[in-house]
Amino acid sequence: MRTNPHLQHTDPLATVRNLGILAHVDAGKTTVTERILYLTGAVHKRGEVHDGTTVTDFDPQERDRGITIFAAAVSCAWDGHRINLIDTPGHVDFADEVERSLRVLDGAIAVFDAVAGVEPQSESVWRQADRHGVPRIAFVNKLDRVGADLDAAVESIRQRLHVVPLVVQLPVGTEDRFTGVVDLLTMRALLWDDGAEAGRETDVPAELLAEAQRRRHLLEEAVAELHPGALEEFCATTAVSAPTLAAALRDLTRTGEAVVVLCGSAYRNRGIEPLLHAVTAYLPSPLDVPPVRGTLDGTVQERSADPEVPFVGLVFKVSAAATGRLSYLRVYSGTIGKGTTVLDAGTGRSERIGRILRVQADRHADVDRAVAGDIVAVIGLKGVRAGSTLCAPTAPLVLEPPSTAEPVVSVAVEARTGGDTDRLATALARLTEEDPSLLVRTDPETGQTVLSGMGELHLEVAVEKIRRTHSLEIQVGRPQVAYRETVLRGVTGLVFRHAKQDGGAGQFAQVVLDTAPLEPVAGGAGRPLGFEFRSTVTGGRVPAEFVRAVEAGCRDALAEGPLAGHQVTGLRVTLTDGATHPKDSSEPAFRTAGRLALREALRTGTTALLEPVVEVTVTVPEDAVGGVLGDLAARRGRVTGSTARVGTAVVTATVPLAELFGYATQLRSRTQGRGTFTTRATGYALAPAR
Repeated sequence: MRTNPHLQHTDPLATVRNLGILAHVDAGKTTVTERILYLTGAVHKRGEVHDGTTVTDFDPQERDRGITIFAAAVSCAWDGHRINLIDTPGHVDFADEVERSLRVLDGAIAVFDAVAGVEPQSESVWRQADRHGVPRIAFVNKLDRVGADLDAAVESIRQRLHVVPLVVQLPVGTEDRFTGVVDLLTMRALLWDDGAEAGRETDVPAELLAEAQRRRHLLEEAVAELHPGALEEFCATTAVSAPTLAAALRDLTRTGEAVVVLCGSAYRNRGIEPLLHAVTAYLPSPLDVPPVRGTLDGTVQERSADPEVPFVGLVFKVSAAATGRLSYLRVYSGTIGKGTTVLDAGTGRSERIGRILRVQADRHADVDRAVAGDIVAVIGLKGVRAGSTLCAPTAPLVLEPPSTAEPVVSVAVEARTGGDTDRLATALARLTEEDPSLLVRTDPETGQTVLSGMGELHLEVAVEKIRRTHSLEIQVGRPQVAYRETVLRGVTGLVFRHAKQDGGAGQFAQVVLDTAPLEPVAGGAGRPLGFEFRSTVTGGRVPAEFVRAVEAGCRDALAEGPLAGHQVTGLRVTLTDGATHPKDSSEPAFRTAGRLALREALRTGTTALLEPVVEVTVTVPEDAVGGVLGDLAARRGRVTGSTARVGTAVVTATVPLAELFGYATQLRSRTQGRGTFTTRATGYALAPAR
């Protein structure tokens, strides 16, 4: 194993890398993870997705379906570094697993298919990483496939992700003749012979030397445009040295100004060693990221990545295992050991650390302690949930939890026998504890238990998990989507007076409201969502505390719309005037007035039903395109694009989510099992009048 000559370390934390693998489904994330584990010696046999032998896809459903469903954490060592790696799902239904993982990561490898380039879910997870400010490097995978094109994939990264890709390698050979890469920094080639476990370093092949030199010069120019140090050297010598290039690439990666691009074929074990070197050279350590920020009594505080300062960590995943209830924890500051008492900052409850485990997917190794920068699993925490902040009892701090998207699909579930009803309730409670993006409620009208999630597959997996884990026979109703209601035409100057006198102090509040739909966001897809409240009251006619009460009342009214009782969104309410009574006005009175006034305004104005829509990308044989287009039209789909690839066509359309139930079966039938599709949520659109 060659070491990286550009890296020098003094602080042990500088050798830690916490990173995730992000990609569209089937781009090769799990295979990349498996090859990393094999190359670093963490496993001694290469796992294969198609054989169901991978380390990270250890859940029976993952092996049955051949996709990653649950984020899996593994640890390995490379070139004096400890790498904590999280393999994330690529299917849109499990985007919340990606969100929770990104919240605790310092860097990421984004994997792209060399044939398809940037795919819909690639774009979605990239935007998620943007929101969290996670530095990334890109790995263009599957260069051995027919139709693989590194330049086209890089151009799709530039065009669709709006970033500056800096390609640091040149492939040696194409498609099934892909045998290695040329490192444009060292100007050396790394080639893999058939069946060889490791690459061999050699001179750049003569037929590629001129092209490698041309690309090296393009790389120098691109880096010089972005990095002052590289620009200074380039202006002085018309070239940039390898050490300067490496330092500049590290800076540009960590600031997000550019993305280093590497290439290879994970399935053939080609390109993984340079990828690991790039991870250690360019992605940040816990010392390189800003201190974690939290709140205490309304004030913002920071904690640095220092083992000696008070402990604070974030639980990002909770799961049941044979060893007990596992809480996956990112330690941001301080140190914890077995038996340490910590505080759940959200609930104020004390918890005791029973065991600390270094995680290897479904296998675990006990460790005595965890320090700042570690990602570990902890046993013994009874009340914490995903998103809980754990901290030293003497130095409390609350960290921002990972955001959770609202569920969009629901099904009614019930036990097949009445005697299993309590067991089902227990199973559902445990399920929602492990996966916060699932929601369980009781329908007030029908009394049914309703399970809501992020998509049809998400609910299928959840139901099957109950059946397998708890040996329960359950019945599942037809999926239902989460509709919303919105305002098309508002009202102006609606006066509402709330007056109530029933002995003792009365209630009095008068409000004047304007309502209007929210303006569309520039470049946004679908209808604008959310709620805005503003006050233009002057002269103190409505005191500030009563204005806040009116806003709270308006938010109460959003829970049920006038059309079908769905949540109201896409609305702006302006409080323009009001009146008070010297004795009978109070915050509860104005909250009631705000709620009832907005309900009346919604009934008076024009409202409409919204339905969730998704972008569907369908890949089918060329001879099946006509039937697929007709089927999409019958599902009220609007085709937005169509491209041809080798022997196949890729159709993109926007389709109401409610029309996609059962689409997988229909597509397989129309294409004799050769068609596939993926979806990406795009928001809400007006539903047709019923």
